[in-house]
Parts: sequence; C-alpha cells; structure tokens
Amino acid sequence: MKKAIVIGSGAGGATAAKMLSERFDVTLLEEGKAFKPFSLPMDTLAKFRKTGLYLDERMIQLLLPNMRIDKEPEMVMVYGRGLGGTTTLATGNAIRADEGLKKIGINLDEEFMELYDELPITTDHQRYWSPITKQTFRVMEEMGLSPKPMPKLLRPHKCTRCGHCSIGCPTGAKWDTRELLDGIRIITGCKVTKIDIDDRQARRVHAIKGMRKVTFDADVVIVAAGGMGTPEILRNSGINCQPTLFVDPVLCVAAPMAGVKQDRQLLMPFVSTRERYILSPYMDWLSFFFNKKWYHPMDGMVSMMIKLADVEQGDVVKRKMKKTLTATDHEYLKRGVDDCREILLRMGAKEEEIFLGTLNAGHPGGMLPLTAAEAETLHSPLLPDNMYVADATILPQALGLPPILTIMALAKRIAKIILD
Repeated sequence: MKKAIVIGSGAGGATAAKMLSERFDVTLLEEGKAFKPFSLPMDTLAKFRKTGLYLDERMIQLLLPNMRIDKEPEMVMVYGRGLGGTTTLATGNAIRADEGLKKIGINLDEEFMELYDELPITTDHQRYWSPITKQTFRVMEEMGLSPKPMPKLLRPHKCTRCGHCSIGCPTGAKWDTRELLDGIRIITGCKVTKIDIDDRQARRVHAIKGMRKVTFDADVVIVAAGGMGTPEILRNSGINCQPTLFVDPVLCVAAPMAGVKQDRQLLMPFVSTRERYILSPYMDWLSFFFNKKWYHPMDGMVSMMIKLADVEQGDVVKRKMKKTLTATDHEYLKRGVDDCREILLRMGAKEEEIFLGTLNAGHPGGMLPLTAAEAETLHSPLLPDNMYVADATILPQALGLPPILTIMALAKRIAKIILD
C-alpha cells in the first residue's frame, strides 16, 4: 500500500487524512499535543482579572496549552496548535465562504453537499437563545442588517451554554476534526521542518519529535499546517510563497449592561453580512485577558464582533505575522465599529461607556493562492507533482468569514483528485 504523509490535523489535514486512508497507509503528523478543553469556570478566573495576572500571553498559554498567541504591534495573532488544530478553539461555525474560489472557476457544490450530509450542521440552537441574544437579533433586524442564524457544527442538546466555545467545548456538543481521526496513525509533538524534493517529487518529510530528528518517506504529501505553519515548511523546502497574507482581523465593541449574562451563551449565534465584514454577538475572551478596558464583570457586558476581509498584503516570517492593515482595512473597520455602536445604543448602552476590544487575527492564509489556471487540479505548479497544500494557504482572497467548512470542502476535492 502506498504511503501518504499528512501534516496537520485541522480542517484540511484531518479531512484529507480520513479520505486518503481508504486506499493509502496514512500517517498524520501533528506539531501539538492532545487537546484538552479549559475546565475551570470562567467565573473563578474572572476573580483574578483585576490583578493583571493574565495580561501576558505566556501565562495564557499555561492555562490553554493548545492556544498560540503572538503579539504584534498592530494586532494579536491567535491560532491552535494541537490535535484538531484551530477547530477545537473555533466557535464551530459552518458557513459556506467560497465566493473567491468561484471567481476563479472552482465549484465545490458536491463537496459542500457531502459535508452537510456527514457533519452535525444545524441552526437549531436558536431554540436556546437567551433574552439578550434575542434582543440583539431584533435590534439588528430593525436596523436593516438582515441577521441570519449561524449554521453550527453542533449537537444542541449537549450544549450547556457555558460560553467556552472558543477555549474548548467541555461537553462534546461542538464538533471538531478529532472526530475524523479514529483509526488513523497519528504522531503528536512532531514538528515538520522541511520536505526533500527531487525530480518534481516529494521524497522525504523531515521533522523533530522531542529531541530527535525523524524522517518519513512518502508517495503523497499533504501539507495542512495552517496559514502560519505551511508557508514556513514550504519555504524551508525551496518553494516560494507570496507576501499576500490575509488574517481576517477581528475587533469587538462592547458596553456594560447589568445582568445580561452574554458570557453564558453560544458564541456567534447569528451573523449579519456587510460589505467586506460581518457582525455577530461574541464575548471576547481574548480582550478579557489582554485589554485593561475589559474590567467589567463578564456577565454584565454585551459584546459585538466585527470580522473583516482584509487586503491580501502581508507575510509570515519564522511563524511570526508581518502584517499592517491598509487604509481600506481601517475604513471598513470604522464602518463596522459605527454599526456596533448603533446596535449597542439601541439596546440601551450609554455612548460614553462603549469601548473597543483588542484587535486580533485568527484566520491566516493566502500565501500560495490558487489561480484560474489551477481550477481543475487545485495544485500549484510550484509544488512537486505528489504534494498538495490543503489549508487556508491556497485560498485566493480573504474571506472575512469563518473558513472551516470551505477548507474542508477544498481538502475533500484534493483528496478525490489524489484518489483518482
């Protein structure tokens, strides 16, 4: 049986590994360790917030070992490193975001339909919305923002509405890609450094496991180490990437409102799609840790998220984000802030009490973007013939939307091409 090496266990890697395991001897290499959700009640943690103890990212990574946080001058980059990748820390959104792919001739209708059949995708969670969630939805409807319930990778009957979606679901209500990996050989704590390429063939994968250097021979290699990890592996292997990084920046706008308990609700229960950004209710735990303005009790605040489709301009150097938002980005971000201010004011907030969260990014990608010439193959000519990239690195434009389902659809198509 031929050997396939899959690098990364997130949305793209796990999807490809599961499909290829039908006919390949698959080994999945994951840099992180097994994922463990954050188990302490946030109420307990909040008691220590005023001490400033958790304002350092190193302390946060002790509490959440699978979360990686890099502080840059303009924003903070957040991503997962562990079994399941960022899917364990994402809010489980299952929204289709393939407009940019359609523009270059890539139609993934078949793959999306398969995912709808295979995964627990639902909007049934709206039956459990709290009064503050329902009020926010009504206000946004009145403003003509056309909010829609967010499709979720969720088993609503298991959800306890603890608000931990972005730090690890403790009940198994939220689906993540670890559920695809039963029966697949997985090596955790294994950091891939480079791939040997000869005569347009990927021959050997080099990695570090603990203190040892290890290698893996392969007939097929799938690189799905995420928008931060994949460019480094490709460049170390002699494959150039472009300085076209997008990160889908997120900024939250909040105000104190006594006793609303938004922190005890499903994150991002619905979404309003605007030009180049979306709006959604979101309790911003990152700002809770980092931002001194977030000193109010978390159960007495309302927070709105802006997620922006930024200009594809930036780079990753040694897994560090090099990204500066453009004037266009700032203009659309300002429009989003104005929308959120109006929402909060209509809900009863006081103008002088509205404040901003920490600008952060969690959806890096776009540094080996597909073009119309690769619409059939989903394979860049820069890659050896038996190596594919199956994560956000190949997306041709910023989404400004949750990317999990779209990455999975791409990985499905890539696996089918390999199997064919």
